Amino acid sequence: MDEKYTIARFTKDNGHFEVLVKPEKALQYRMKKISSITEALVTETIFSDANKGTKVSEEALRKAFGTTEPLKVAETILTKGTIQLTTEQRRKMTEGKRKQIIAFISRHCVDPRTNLPHPPLRVEQAMGQIHYSIDPFKPVEEQAKGIIKLLRSILPLKIEQVSVGVRIPAEYAAKAYGTIKGFGAIKREEWRGDGSWFGVLEMPAGLYGPFLEKIGDITKGRAEAKMLS
Repeated sequence: MDEKYTIARFTKDNGHFEVLVKPEKALQYRMKKISSITEALVTETIFSDANKGTKVSEEALRKAFGTTEPLKVAETILTKGTIQLTTEQRRKMTEGKRKQIIAFISRHCVDPRTNLPHPPLRVEQAMGQIHYSIDPFKPVEEQAKGIIKLLRSILPLKIEQVSVGVRIPAEYAAKAYGTIKGFGAIKREEWRGDGSWFGVLEMPAGLYGPFLEKIGDITKGRAEAKMLS
């Protein structure tokens, strides 16, 4: 395969549909970083086998997609089908997804013996001992759950959510609010008469320490926070 172009594939009702695409632009379109599909296409032709140059008939397109417009068909192929990655693309995407999974596990899981989160390096080293093929397209959470099951044989893990009561002084409340929402789900909140903010936040146990540090920085140590559960 010439890495100047690659193939996006889609199967529907036993029909096979392919388009030739520019590797980087195709991924950018898939990830909604660009909006023009023509930037991603090498040609607007819809193939049943791009390598052989076999085109799909208009009748087959109409039956499968309800249209013979190639750009509309190509849009479906690129957004719902699979994109053949170049070697370098797959390496970069897999490595990026691996780092996201490690961060997810470190945030959401704790060591049940200490109720403290495992550092990312420890999670990474443990992942090196299991056999799991990371899919660059599958969601982080979906893959992390499978990996957690495998890791439990070599690393004590439990997924835990905690509730945290937080009070922010009036002069820092507006500034801190967006940061607080970024750490978890606000289950209860109230703006008090003195302008201060109080809320109950549910978050992964592994984020409690970083949360205290961040809120402490924003409020110059004047925030009050304690774990409720």
